[in-house]
Amino acid sequence: MESWREILHNSINTPLELHHKLGCDINVLQDVIANFPMRINPYFFNLIEYPGDPIWKQCVPDLLELHDSVCIPDPLAEEDLSPIPNLVHKYPNRVLFLVSNQCAMYCRFCTRKRKVGTSRMHIDPASQKLAYRYLQEHPEVNDVLISGGDPLLLEDEQLDDILRNLRNIESVKLIRIGTRIPSVLPMRITERLTAIFKKYHPLYINTHFNHPRELTVEAKAACEMLANAGIPLGSQTVLLKGVNDNVETLKELMQGLLYMRVKPYYLFQSDLTYGVNHFRTTTQTGIQLMKNLYGHLSGMAIPTLALDAPGGKGKIPLTPQFIKSSDSQTLTFENYLGQLCQYPEPIEIY
Repeated sequence: MESWREILHNSINTPLELHHKLGCDINVLQDVIANFPMRINPYFFNLIEYPGDPIWKQCVPDLLELHDSVCIPDPLAEEDLSPIPNLVHKYPNRVLFLVSNQCAMYCRFCTRKRKVGTSRMHIDPASQKLAYRYLQEHPEVNDVLISGGDPLLLEDEQLDDILRNLRNIESVKLIRIGTRIPSVLPMRITERLTAIFKKYHPLYINTHFNHPRELTVEAKAACEMLANAGIPLGSQTVLLKGVNDNVETLKELMQGLLYMRVKPYYLFQSDLTYGVNHFRTTTQTGIQLMKNLYGHLSGMAIPTLALDAPGGKGKIPLTPQFIKSSDSQTLTFENYLGQLCQYPEPIEIY
Protein backbone atom coordinates (compact mmCIF):
# COMPACT_ATOMS: atom_id res chain seq x y z
CA MET A 1 0.00 0.00 0.00
CA GLU A 2 1.30 3.46 -0.92
CA SER A 3 2.07 5.75 2.00
CA TRP A 4 0.39 9.13 2.18
CA ARG A 5 3.73 10.75 1.39
CA GLU A 6 4.07 8.73 -1.82
CA ILE A 7 0.53 9.62 -2.86
CA LEU A 8 1.21 13.29 -2.20
CA HIS A 9 4.52 13.10 -4.08
CA ASN A 10 2.68 11.78 -7.14
CA SER A 11 0.27 14.73 -7.24
CA ILE A 12 -0.54 16.58 -10.45
CA ASN A 13 1.07 20.01 -10.11
CA THR A 14 1.77 21.27 -13.63
CA PRO A 15 -0.32 22.19 -16.69
CA LEU A 16 1.43 19.52 -18.79
CA GLU A 17 0.61 16.75 -16.31
CA LEU A 18 -3.06 17.73 -16.18
CA HIS A 19 -3.19 18.08 -19.97
CA HIS A 20 -1.92 14.50 -20.34
CA LYS A 21 -4.45 13.22 -17.78
CA LEU A 22 -7.56 15.17 -18.76
CA GLY A 23 -6.83 16.93 -22.04
CA CYS A 24 -7.26 20.40 -20.52
CA ASP A 25 -6.05 23.46 -22.44
CA ILE A 26 -2.42 24.03 -21.42
CA ASN A 27 -2.55 27.78 -22.05
CA VAL A 28 -5.58 28.23 -19.81
CA LEU A 29 -4.00 26.11 -17.10
CA GLN A 30 -0.73 28.04 -17.26
CA ASP A 31 -2.47 31.38 -16.85
CA VAL A 32 -4.50 30.24 -13.85
CA ILE A 33 -1.75 28.25 -12.11
CA ALA A 34 0.62 31.20 -12.42
CA ASN A 35 -1.71 33.02 -10.03
CA PHE A 36 -3.22 30.17 -8.00
CA PRO A 37 -1.26 26.91 -7.60
CA MET A 38 -2.68 23.50 -8.38
CA ARG A 39 -2.20 20.22 -6.56
CA ILE A 40 -4.42 17.22 -7.25
CA ASN A 41 -3.24 14.09 -5.49
CA PRO A 42 -4.00 10.69 -7.09
CA TYR A 43 -6.54 9.72 -4.44
CA PHE A 44 -8.74 12.78 -5.03
CA PHE A 45 -8.12 12.71 -8.79
CA ASN A 46 -9.55 9.19 -8.96
CA LEU A 47 -12.85 10.45 -7.53
CA ILE A 48 -13.47 12.41 -10.76
CA GLU A 49 -16.04 10.61 -12.95
CA TYR A 50 -16.47 13.04 -15.85
CA PRO A 51 -15.30 16.52 -16.96
CA GLY A 52 -16.95 19.29 -14.97
CA ASP A 53 -18.36 17.00 -12.29
CA PRO A 54 -18.52 18.10 -8.62
CA ILE A 55 -15.07 16.67 -7.84
CA TRP A 56 -13.51 18.18 -10.98
CA LYS A 57 -14.89 21.63 -10.16
CA GLN A 58 -13.24 21.61 -6.73
CA CYS A 59 -9.72 20.83 -7.96
CA VAL A 60 -9.24 21.60 -11.68
CA PRO A 61 -8.25 25.22 -12.49
CA ASP A 62 -10.81 27.27 -14.39
CA LEU A 63 -10.21 30.43 -16.42
CA LEU A 64 -13.12 32.02 -14.53
CA GLU A 65 -10.76 32.31 -11.56
CA LEU A 66 -9.03 35.15 -13.41
CA HIS A 67 -12.25 36.82 -14.61
CA ASP A 68 -13.62 38.04 -11.30
CA SER A 69 -14.53 41.71 -11.07
CA VAL A 70 -16.58 41.30 -7.89
CA CYS A 71 -14.46 39.69 -5.19
CA ILE A 72 -11.26 40.73 -3.40
CA PRO A 73 -8.11 38.86 -2.28
CA ASP A 74 -8.65 39.10 1.49
CA PRO A 75 -12.41 39.45 2.06
CA LEU A 76 -12.24 38.57 5.76
CA ALA A 77 -9.50 41.15 6.45
CA GLU A 78 -7.29 38.47 7.96
CA GLU A 79 -4.12 40.45 7.30
CA ASP A 80 -5.54 43.50 9.09
CA LEU A 81 -6.60 41.33 12.02
CA SER A 82 -3.17 39.72 12.44
CA PRO A 83 -1.23 41.32 15.33
CA ILE A 84 1.69 39.08 14.37
CA PRO A 85 2.29 36.99 11.24
CA ASN A 86 0.02 33.95 10.83
CA LEU A 87 -2.12 34.66 13.90
CA VAL A 88 -5.59 36.13 13.28
CA HIS A 89 -7.30 37.60 16.36
CA LYS A 90 -10.85 38.38 15.23
CA TYR A 91 -12.95 37.33 18.22
CA PRO A 92 -12.21 38.37 21.83
CA ASN A 93 -11.49 34.91 23.25
CA ARG A 94 -10.14 32.93 20.28
CA VAL A 95 -7.54 33.08 17.55
CA LEU A 96 -6.78 31.45 14.22
CA PHE A 97 -3.24 30.05 14.16
CA LEU A 98 -1.87 29.33 10.67
CA VAL A 99 0.87 26.69 10.84
CA SER A 100 1.18 25.40 7.25
CA ASN A 101 1.05 26.90 3.77
CA GLN A 102 0.57 23.55 2.03
CA CYS A 103 -2.53 21.47 1.25
CA ALA A 104 -3.01 17.93 -0.02
CA MET A 105 -5.29 19.38 -2.73
CA TYR A 106 -5.64 23.06 -3.53
CA CYS A 107 -9.34 23.85 -3.50
CA ARG A 108 -10.25 26.27 -6.28
CA PHE A 109 -12.63 28.09 -3.90
CA CYS A 110 -10.15 28.55 -1.03
CA THR A 111 -10.60 31.64 1.13
CA ARG A 112 -6.81 32.00 1.36
CA LYS A 113 -6.05 31.26 -2.27
CA ARG A 114 -4.24 34.61 -2.36
CA LYS A 115 -1.32 32.97 -0.57
CA VAL A 116 -1.74 29.26 0.24
CA GLY A 117 0.80 27.13 -1.61
CA THR A 118 2.95 30.13 -2.49
CA SER A 119 5.91 32.05 -1.09
CA ARG A 120 3.42 34.78 -0.17
CA MET A 121 2.56 32.70 2.90
CA HIS A 122 5.75 32.35 4.92
CA ILE A 123 5.71 30.17 8.02
CA ASP A 124 8.75 29.47 10.17
CA PRO A 125 9.63 28.55 13.79
CA ALA A 126 10.34 32.18 14.65
CA SER A 127 6.79 33.30 13.82
CA GLN A 128 5.39 30.37 15.79
CA LYS A 129 7.38 31.42 18.85
CA LEU A 130 5.89 34.89 18.47
CA ALA A 131 2.43 33.29 18.45
CA TYR A 132 3.07 31.39 21.68
CA ARG A 133 4.35 34.57 23.32
CA TYR A 134 1.29 36.50 22.12
CA LEU A 135 -1.02 33.89 23.64
CA GLN A 136 0.86 34.00 26.94
CA GLU A 137 0.46 37.78 26.97
CA HIS A 138 -3.27 37.57 26.14
CA PRO A 139 -4.87 35.27 28.71
CA GLU A 140 -8.33 36.27 27.47
CA VAL A 141 -7.70 33.89 24.55
CA ASN A 142 -8.81 30.42 25.64
CA ASP A 143 -9.57 28.83 22.25
CA VAL A 144 -7.06 28.28 19.43
CA LEU A 145 -8.04 27.08 15.95
CA ILE A 146 -5.05 25.58 14.12
CA SER A 147 -5.31 25.92 10.36
CA GLY A 148 -3.29 26.82 7.28
CA GLY A 149 -2.95 25.51 4.53
CA ASP A 150 -3.56 22.15 6.12
CA PRO A 151 -1.95 21.48 9.50
CA LEU A 152 -2.05 17.73 8.98
CA LEU A 153 0.50 17.96 6.17
CA LEU A 154 3.07 18.71 8.84
CA GLU A 155 5.12 15.81 10.16
CA ASP A 156 3.88 14.09 13.31
CA GLU A 157 6.72 15.55 15.36
CA GLN A 158 5.88 19.08 14.23
CA LEU A 159 2.23 18.66 15.17
CA ASP A 160 3.21 17.19 18.52
CA ASP A 161 5.44 20.19 19.18
CA ILE A 162 2.72 22.71 18.27
CA LEU A 163 0.08 20.98 20.38
CA ARG A 164 2.47 20.66 23.32
CA ASN A 165 3.38 24.34 23.20
CA LEU A 166 -0.27 25.36 23.10
CA ARG A 167 -1.26 22.99 25.89
CA ASN A 168 1.53 24.40 28.06
CA ILE A 169 -0.13 27.83 27.93
CA GLU A 170 -2.41 27.78 30.97
CA SER A 171 -5.05 30.10 29.52
CA VAL A 172 -5.54 27.96 26.38
CA LYS A 173 -8.33 25.57 27.32
CA LEU A 174 -9.56 24.44 23.91
CA ILE A 175 -7.63 23.44 20.80
CA ARG A 176 -9.30 22.90 17.44
CA ILE A 177 -7.80 21.76 14.16
CA GLY A 178 -9.23 22.70 10.77
CA THR A 179 -8.26 20.17 8.10
CA ARG A 180 -9.49 18.74 4.82
CA ILE A 181 -7.24 15.68 5.10
CA PRO A 182 -10.04 13.16 5.89
CA SER A 183 -11.74 14.00 2.59
CA VAL A 184 -8.76 14.59 0.27
CA LEU A 185 -5.95 12.38 1.68
CA PRO A 186 -7.52 10.16 4.35
CA MET A 187 -4.55 7.77 4.53
CA ARG A 188 -2.67 10.55 6.32
CA ILE A 189 -4.69 9.65 9.43
CA THR A 190 -2.61 6.97 11.16
CA GLU A 191 -2.52 5.26 14.53
CA ARG A 192 0.65 7.17 15.33
CA LEU A 193 -1.00 10.50 14.57
CA THR A 194 -4.11 9.74 16.61
CA ALA A 195 -1.91 8.63 19.52
CA ILE A 196 -0.40 12.12 19.49
CA PHE A 197 -3.82 13.75 19.39
CA LYS A 198 -5.01 11.72 22.37
CA LYS A 199 -2.41 13.43 24.56
CA TYR A 200 -3.98 16.86 24.13
CA HIS A 201 -7.68 16.61 24.93
CA PRO A 202 -9.94 18.54 24.78
CA LEU A 203 -9.10 18.53 21.08
CA TYR A 204 -11.67 19.01 18.31
CA ILE A 205 -11.30 18.54 14.57
CA ASN A 206 -13.41 20.34 11.99
CA THR A 207 -12.98 18.73 8.62
CA HIS A 208 -14.46 19.64 5.25
CA PHE A 209 -16.60 17.46 2.97
CA ASN A 210 -18.52 19.02 0.08
CA HIS A 211 -20.02 16.12 -1.88
CA PRO A 212 -21.28 12.59 -1.14
CA ARG A 213 -18.67 11.07 -3.48
CA GLU A 214 -16.05 12.15 -0.96
CA LEU A 215 -17.57 9.78 1.62
CA THR A 216 -15.38 6.86 0.58
CA VAL A 217 -14.33 3.74 2.44
CA GLU A 218 -10.97 5.41 3.08
CA ALA A 219 -12.57 8.59 4.41
CA LYS A 220 -14.82 6.57 6.69
CA ALA A 221 -11.82 4.67 8.07
CA ALA A 222 -9.96 7.92 8.75
CA CYS A 223 -12.92 9.46 10.57
CA GLU A 224 -13.46 6.27 12.55
CA MET A 225 -9.84 6.31 13.69
CA LEU A 226 -10.16 9.92 14.85
CA ALA A 227 -13.50 9.34 16.55
CA ASN A 228 -12.17 6.24 18.30
CA ALA A 229 -9.37 8.43 19.66
CA GLY A 230 -12.05 10.48 21.42
CA ILE A 231 -11.92 13.44 19.05
CA PRO A 232 -15.28 15.08 18.27
CA LEU A 233 -15.56 15.64 14.52
CA GLY A 234 -17.48 18.33 12.67
CA SER A 235 -17.73 19.17 8.98
CA GLN A 236 -17.62 22.70 7.61
CA THR A 237 -19.14 22.36 4.15
CA VAL A 238 -19.06 25.19 1.60
CA LEU A 239 -22.13 25.76 -0.56
CA LEU A 240 -20.75 25.70 -4.12
CA LYS A 241 -22.58 26.28 -7.40
CA GLY A 242 -22.47 23.15 -9.51
CA VAL A 243 -21.09 21.05 -6.67
CA ASN A 244 -23.70 20.75 -3.94
CA ASP A 245 -26.31 23.47 -4.50
CA ASN A 246 -29.27 21.09 -4.61
CA VAL A 247 -31.25 19.54 -1.81
CA GLU A 248 -30.75 15.88 -2.73
CA THR A 249 -26.97 16.23 -2.73
CA LEU A 250 -27.01 18.01 0.62
CA LYS A 251 -29.35 15.42 2.14
CA GLU A 252 -27.09 12.57 1.06
CA LEU A 253 -23.98 14.39 2.22
CA MET A 254 -25.24 15.43 5.65
CA GLN A 255 -26.79 12.07 6.40
CA GLY A 256 -23.68 10.25 5.21
CA LEU A 257 -21.46 12.40 7.41
CA LEU A 258 -23.52 11.54 10.46
CA TYR A 259 -23.21 7.85 9.62
CA MET A 260 -19.42 8.39 9.61
CA ARG A 261 -19.55 9.96 13.10
CA VAL A 262 -19.02 13.47 11.73
CA LYS A 263 -21.48 16.15 12.87
CA PRO A 264 -22.49 18.53 10.07
CA TYR A 265 -21.40 21.80 11.70
CA TYR A 266 -21.54 24.68 9.22
CA LEU A 267 -22.78 25.12 5.67
CA PHE A 268 -20.95 28.23 4.54
CA GLN A 269 -21.94 30.73 1.91
CA SER A 270 -18.87 31.14 -0.31
CA ASP A 271 -16.58 33.94 0.78
CA LEU A 272 -16.05 36.98 -1.43
CA THR A 273 -12.57 35.77 -2.37
CA TYR A 274 -11.04 36.90 -5.66
CA GLY A 275 -11.23 34.00 -8.10
CA VAL A 276 -14.22 32.36 -6.42
CA ASN A 277 -17.16 34.37 -7.76
CA HIS A 278 -18.23 31.61 -10.19
CA PHE A 279 -18.80 29.28 -7.21
CA ARG A 280 -21.11 31.65 -5.36
CA THR A 281 -24.83 31.01 -4.95
CA THR A 282 -27.38 33.61 -3.86
CA THR A 283 -28.03 33.78 -0.13
CA GLN A 284 -31.67 32.89 -0.81
CA THR A 285 -30.54 29.68 -2.50
CA GLY A 286 -28.87 28.54 0.70
CA ILE A 287 -31.78 29.60 2.89
CA GLN A 288 -34.27 27.70 0.73
CA LEU A 289 -32.04 24.62 0.69
CA MET A 290 -31.87 24.69 4.48
CA LYS A 291 -35.64 25.03 4.69
CA ASN A 292 -35.94 21.91 2.55
CA LEU A 293 -33.64 19.97 4.89
CA TYR A 294 -35.72 20.58 8.01
CA GLY A 295 -38.08 17.72 8.75
CA HIS A 296 -36.36 15.43 6.26
CA LEU A 297 -33.17 14.88 8.26
CA SER A 298 -32.43 14.33 11.91
CA GLY A 299 -31.61 17.57 13.68
CA MET A 300 -28.15 16.11 14.26
CA ALA A 301 -27.62 16.08 10.48
CA ILE A 302 -28.59 19.72 9.88
CA PRO A 303 -25.73 22.24 9.82
CA THR A 304 -25.93 25.95 10.55
CA LEU A 305 -26.04 27.99 7.35
CA ALA A 306 -23.77 30.99 7.79
CA LEU A 307 -21.71 33.56 5.98
CA ASP A 308 -18.46 35.11 7.11
CA ALA A 309 -19.16 38.83 6.97
CA PRO A 310 -16.82 40.85 4.74
CA GLY A 311 -14.18 42.90 6.51
CA GLY A 312 -13.71 40.39 9.31
CA LYS A 313 -17.03 41.19 10.98
CA GLY A 314 -17.63 37.58 11.99
CA LYS A 315 -19.93 34.69 11.17
CA ILE A 316 -23.61 35.47 10.67
CA PRO A 317 -26.22 32.65 10.72
CA LEU A 318 -28.70 32.68 7.83
CA THR A 319 -31.83 31.12 9.26
CA PRO A 320 -34.96 30.14 7.30
CA GLN A 321 -38.06 31.93 8.57
CA PHE A 322 -40.89 29.70 9.73
CA ILE A 323 -42.73 32.25 11.89
CA LYS A 324 -45.63 33.94 10.09
CA SER A 325 -47.01 36.10 12.89
CA SER A 326 -46.80 36.52 16.63
CA ASP A 327 -48.84 38.38 19.23
CA SER A 328 -49.46 38.13 22.95
CA GLN A 329 -51.83 35.20 22.48
CA THR A 330 -50.63 33.09 19.56
CA LEU A 331 -47.56 32.21 17.54
CA THR A 332 -48.45 31.27 13.96
CA PHE A 333 -45.85 29.38 11.99
CA GLU A 334 -45.30 27.10 9.02
CA ASN A 335 -44.00 23.55 9.47
CA TYR A 336 -41.61 21.72 7.14
CA LEU A 337 -44.57 20.59 4.96
CA GLY A 338 -45.75 24.16 4.47
CA GLN A 339 -48.73 23.67 6.79
CA LEU A 340 -49.80 26.58 8.99
CA CYS A 341 -49.72 25.77 12.71
CA GLN A 342 -50.47 27.72 15.86
CA TYR A 343 -49.01 27.60 19.33
CA PRO A 344 -50.89 29.39 22.15
CA GLU A 345 -48.86 31.62 24.43
CA PRO A 346 -49.15 30.92 28.18
CA ILE A 347 -52.03 32.62 29.98
CA GLU A 348 -51.54 33.72 33.55
CA ILE A 349 -54.36 32.54 35.81
CA TYR A 350 -54.83 34.34 39.11
